[in-house]
Amino acid sequence: MDKVNGNHDVRIGFYVCNCGTNIAAMVDVQAVAKYVAALPNVVVSRDYKYMCSDPGQELIQKDIKEFGLNRIVVAACSPLLHEHTFRSAVEAGGLNPFFFHMVNIREHDSWVHTDRDEATAKAKALARAGIRRVARHRALEVKKVPVHPDVLVVGGGIAGIHAALTLAKSGKKVYLVEREPSIGGHMAKFDKTFPTLDCAACILTPKMSEVGAHENITLWSYSEVVKMDGYVGNFKVTVRRKPRYVLEDLCTGCQECISHCVYKEPKFPDAFNEHLGKRKPVYIPFPQATPQVVLIDPEVCLNFRRGVLTDKCKKPCVEACGDRKAIDFKQKEELKEIKVGTIIVATGFKTFDVGRMPQYGYGRYPNVYTALEVERLVNASGPTAGDVLLRDGHHPKSIGIIHCVGSRDKNTNRWCSRVCCMYSMKLAHLLKEHTEAEIYNFYIDIRAPGKGYEEFYDKLLEEGVHFIRGRVGEVTDWAFIPEEEGKLVIRVEDTLAGVVRRIPVDMVVLATGLEPHADAQNVRRLFNMSCGTEGFFLERHPKLAPVNTFTDGIFLAGCCQSPKDIPDSVAQAGAAAAEALVLIDTGHIEQEPNTAYVVEAECSGCKSCIPLCPYTAISLLPDKKKAYINEALCKGCGTCVAACPSGSIVQNLFEDAEIFSEIDGLLEPTSV
Repeated sequence: MDKVNGNHDVRIGFYVCNCGTNIAAMVDVQAVAKYVAALPNVVVSRDYKYMCSDPGQELIQKDIKEFGLNRIVVAACSPLLHEHTFRSAVEAGGLNPFFFHMVNIREHDSWVHTDRDEATAKAKALARAGIRRVARHRALEVKKVPVHPDVLVVGGGIAGIHAALTLAKSGKKVYLVEREPSIGGHMAKFDKTFPTLDCAACILTPKMSEVGAHENITLWSYSEVVKMDGYVGNFKVTVRRKPRYVLEDLCTGCQECISHCVYKEPKFPDAFNEHLGKRKPVYIPFPQATPQVVLIDPEVCLNFRRGVLTDKCKKPCVEACGDRKAIDFKQKEELKEIKVGTIIVATGFKTFDVGRMPQYGYGRYPNVYTALEVERLVNASGPTAGDVLLRDGHHPKSIGIIHCVGSRDKNTNRWCSRVCCMYSMKLAHLLKEHTEAEIYNFYIDIRAPGKGYEEFYDKLLEEGVHFIRGRVGEVTDWAFIPEEEGKLVIRVEDTLAGVVRRIPVDMVVLATGLEPHADAQNVRRLFNMSCGTEGFFLERHPKLAPVNTFTDGIFLAGCCQSPKDIPDSVAQAGAAAAEALVLIDTGHIEQEPNTAYVVEAECSGCKSCIPLCPYTAISLLPDKKKAYINEALCKGCGTCVAACPSGSIVQNLFEDAEIFSEIDGLLEPTSV
């Protein structure tokens, strides 16, 4: 038999899993176990229905003690799911957990084959390769990295707010960074929420105020994260605080400066009100804004010219501020550096740009609105104080709401935005309540899977809202009959009636879908995360780790991960906070030992590995002129190992002897 570290015989236990019928339906697992039993160094070879179950793990532990096994190979499903499970079982049996190797015969074999004999032959080859490899494994140590107790939450929407409050209430120090002047996100623009029709401000404002007042939360609005260094438990983050030209510590939110501005009437487009209203150069985004601090827009303020201070305004706002002296036109941006152990990314979403679908007439016809614009129109704090008026000043008598604008469409976005059906029905209810207009909903399918959602749909039917199944082809102002004169005409194929209909309305509402922010790729690179094909941030596992990312210590919450409604965003925020708390309260994180290291005697100091490392884990020791790898930063990707021209970088668990042995085992002819 081969020797372990030159002293003891290699004694291998092999276990192949049926995985119900996932593996056994395509692979003859009994034949695989029988074949492996005859291989050199194999002492025990078994098949079992579910190796990951408690009896399966106990079987491994029992055999280690009974047969003196010192290497274990399990042929089952993806190591991503159960490698840790079996390592723990091996450790409980008294072995170093890294004397274990896992062979994937589900994703790599049974699920991709249609011929049972070929799948079985491949399983034998993969098992043989694993047997050869595990004999070369060395005992490795799991290292512990301390975790800094402070947390950074990026994004101040409802998800970021809930995560920050959950952590703060548990006694943790939280930095909440929001790039807008106020926290609240999109929810702050809503009038009511489905399906309960709760006042959005009534349920959000107390949470916003609590964030602003909580002693454990440092709120930095109008700020952005610009740099992140470090690793799980020890992140160093740089935050850029943009100048408000108003000192937060001195401003009381009295808003006297707004009323005394040289512009007696609001003149400039108000972004919070979706440009349906106007504001002054000195303003507060909305009445419930947190922090309750005004800011000055240097692009339109008379005291600036194209953002450059000129001091040409008489500055009545400064006089109105009086002794508080909160206004500072010379304020500069600041860079704040903080240390945190964990980060929660809750950067939210942007709504679909309806300009990409010109057939709906947005921007061409004045009475075509987006759903978010209508949210502001029906809101009592909106530009019309809740009075739904068309741009010509009249109340609409008929309204068409077009679903799935920018969703479920191969020309724009294939995904369902999940909230559009429900918020369209909510707006239908609110518009009917405000205007008593005839409401038409044009839909592909009604998707109402949440608690109370189907009942809300039934409520709309009872209210007399019309539902027409079919994707709208276009919105025009072409009048073919007198009834269409002066109207917007929606042309749609009614798929239930089997006819093409022309429906004249006074107002069209486009139910826009949800998209990743335009700078999502920049944020992804900033935090070393991954994005899916659609651009939303990618979770580690869609079922078992839906809030974790592939970068340890960084978690996701809310719509930056995928479209979702408010309850799901809040639930995910709570889950992300819980994951962060686990790390903080444990006090340390165990670092996988599959990291790379430098054999200094062979390193030439060429520095070719340094720019290749995606985790910035490699540096040059100035005194020795040799490369050095920070194991806490290294994620074991192997890029440096493959690129090193002198072969001086080695990776634990992927040493040459292990890999070459595995390849030899794979290429060896399989005897039947």
